[in-house]
Amino acid sequence: MHRITLLGKPGCHLCEDAREIIAKVAGELGVPWEEISIESSEELQEKYWEMIPVTLIDGVQHDFWRVDETRLRAALRT
Repeated sequence: MHRITLLGKPGCHLCEDAREIIAKVAGELGVPWEEISIESSEELQEKYWEMIPVTLIDGVQHDFWRVDETRLRAALRT
């Protein structure tokens, strides 16, 4: 089974949009997901600061800045 990770930070409006889409798709498909703040790690801050929100599927980067619902669904069905 796949797992989605949303990398973001507090106060990020694009992260809020991404969270809504991910929660909807994950809920409908029964896919677990988690959200991690890039502020929790210097490594995450350095790597993703300019890209948040970042969506990972099974630990592999899938999207950044905006989450496309159709693209996310397609990736989770493979």
